[in-house]
Amino acid sequence: MSIDIVDLREFYISQLGRTVRKFLRHRLRCLWPSLGGEKILAVGYAAPLLRPLLEEAERLLVMMPAEQGVAYWPKEGPNMACLVSLQDLPLEDESVDRVIMLHSLETAPEPETLLHEVWRVLKGNGRVLVIVPNRRGLWAHCDSTPFGTGRPYSAPQLKEALREQGFLVERIQHSLFLPPLETRLVLLLSGVMEKTGYWLLPGFGGVLIAEASKQIYAPMLAKAHTGRNRIVFPLPFPVPSGSAPAGLSHELGFHIFMR
Repeated sequence: MSIDIVDLREFYISQLGRTVRKFLRHRLRCLWPSLGGEKILAVGYAAPLLRPLLEEAERLLVMMPAEQGVAYWPKEGPNMACLVSLQDLPLEDESVDRVIMLHSLETAPEPETLLHEVWRVLKGNGRVLVIVPNRRGLWAHCDSTPFGTGRPYSAPQLKEALREQGFLVERIQHSLFLPPLETRLVLLLSGVMEKTGYWLLPGFGGVLIAEASKQIYAPMLAKAHTGRNRIVFPLPFPVPSGSAPAGLSHELGFHIFMR
């Protein structure tokens, strides 16, 4: 079950959503303090975390799942968001340095295929940051926020899911220790709750944040592409000449995948 793009946008412009955005951005910066010159792909609805990266990353692309819908992003400047199938990301192999996944894995119809696709498009030294609802946390059991939608994960489940698709989990952290309530008291004490919970109750945060690296020796799984339609997207990622796989052509800066 996915959540609609309208509901996601409304949540992140609320006071509680802005607080969530602040804490997740902080955790992202703690894990990845510098992203200068990197090609970054965001999968799902990760736009709330990305604005600080606009001037830093070499390339930034947001891919939102068809089941969820897509919104123009950022509000100022050229659009960087596109609508895709999570089972078939329209990028060629080893084309991005980092992937940020938010509001994607827990609602994906085929989570294993999505993780495999992320593995495929990452470079050999690439890393992925996966943010999912924590099964032990309060947020996964409250359907008034986006984190109450889809399949929550425990830390061992998330680690195993990543490992099965060829990732080495470097670390798993937690965030969102405040209760999922938009009350004045909760918002006032949110900073104290976040700091206290991180050190004293690390297993009970509302979300799990896993950083994983690509294992280049992991086997590529065979995928069937029968019955697929042609997908055409203008992508800002440069493609080295001569590196296009079979069925991929380059015309006027477009990457054209033939199914």
